[in-house]
Amino acid sequence: MPKAGRRTFLHSLGAAAAAPALLAARSGGPRLPLSFSTLGCPKWDWKTVLRQAADLGYAAIELRGIQGDMDLPGRPELTGSRLAESRKDLAALDLKVSDLGSSARMHEADPAARAAQLDEGRRYIDLAHAMGVPYVRVFGDRLPEGEPRGAVVERVVAGLRTLGEHARESGVSVILESHGDFTDSPSLREVLDGVSLPTVALLWDAHHTVVAGKEPPAETFRQLGRLVRHVHLKDSRPEGEGRRYVATGTGDVPVKEAVRVLVAGGYRGYYGFEWEKAWHPEIDEPEVAFPHYVRTVGGYLAEAGFRA
Repeated sequence: MPKAGRRTFLHSLGAAAAAPALLAARSGGPRLPLSFSTLGCPKWDWKTVLRQAADLGYAAIELRGIQGDMDLPGRPELTGSRLAESRKDLAALDLKVSDLGSSARMHEADPAARAAQLDEGRRYIDLAHAMGVPYVRVFGDRLPEGEPRGAVVERVVAGLRTLGEHARESGVSVILESHGDFTDSPSLREVLDGVSLPTVALLWDAHHTVVAGKEPPAETFRQLGRLVRHVHLKDSRPEGEGRRYVATGTGDVPVKEAVRVLVAGGYRGYYGFEWEKAWHPEIDEPEVAFPHYVRTVGGYLAEAGFRA
């Protein structure tokens, strides 16, 4: 069989194998461990997010803003008496929240800016505790030009340690995303080993470690797998001087290989789809991208031998 034909055949087998799990999810059975970030559906309100997630067979959602408003602790759905109602909305559809996506950046040096970032992190940890959500995402983010690298790393470590200490006894962990200037294993290990707290771990954005960090998924997982608590998956291809996000499996990012590595390594978290529609309005609508991800990554999980 020609290579292209064999790939198509194997993908069809994987998709067929995934179909029973997806049908079970829609009929109330166990869902595959798939989640999506609300960054991908900035026009959807709370009820639409939940209804679409359940209808499409997702098991969880990653909250990164609602209707384009990124301040989750200030959202009416997540404050006061509405918070209890929102938790009931989730339970009624058997949905979880995988994590809360804050924008807190640990590299900031200016005292006022740094205080604001740490305050955001604490607010998100407190909200996660109130919601029963296990993780809050933060960024190390940048290595400012002209500043010694070691000083910035120390600041990032100190910020993560501050938030990790705040999270103690809350049931919440802070997860540093592989993002910005912290996208390769040596940089991420330096920071996380420096923090060395059980409440601080890693959100592995496999797109960033491949495209910016220049690491194959197997190498990243070999070095950092023990610290991975959540995963972001997305695909892209070169366009001009940058890259364009494309439907999963149609670009040059080895998403399928990342899934295989995670399954083989015993990862038990969610396979999160981070479709950056809020930042890139030109890419596919969530009504197109979200169901495609379920079909495609569901097939990858089946081919990799995933068992619930």
